[in-house]
Amino acid sequence: MRSSPNRLIATIFGAVYILVGLLGFAVTGGVGFLATEGGLLLGIFMVNPLHNVAHLLIGAALLIAGLTSARAAKGVNITIGAVYLLLGIVGFFLVGTALNILALNTFDHFLHLASAIVLLGVGLGAERGTRAGLSTRAA
Repeated sequence: MRSSPNRLIATIFGAVYILVGLLGFAVTGGVGFLATEGGLLLGIFMVNPLHNVAHLLIGAALLIAGLTSARAAKGVNITIGAVYLLLGIVGFFLVGTALNILALNTFDHFLHLASAIVLLGVGLGAERGTRAGLSTRAA
């Protein structure tokens, strides 16, 4: 894993997103599953139970890919990075509307954009063209 930036980032981000998903449930007691206003995680990030589940699923995908192979990690990093880029941009237009089913706020959007930059940067930039870098046996 040390030789693969994609595996390292996927594993770290996966573990962090799983932790964030679990911690989110501590602040969403009494919040509806699809509520447009949620509890505040770390005092600034708004979450509802659906948002927590999304963090758990994204974290699991990243962690499993990071522990599997550089090729898997690269694909998942790019895919989730692209989704976060889209969510980070579109999210600004969802706040205050009934479509905000993830209870997103401005802090969430900036965090999603930052995650997108890291995931896409590593996914698209690291291990390009190196056959050994994408080997399923890469450590």
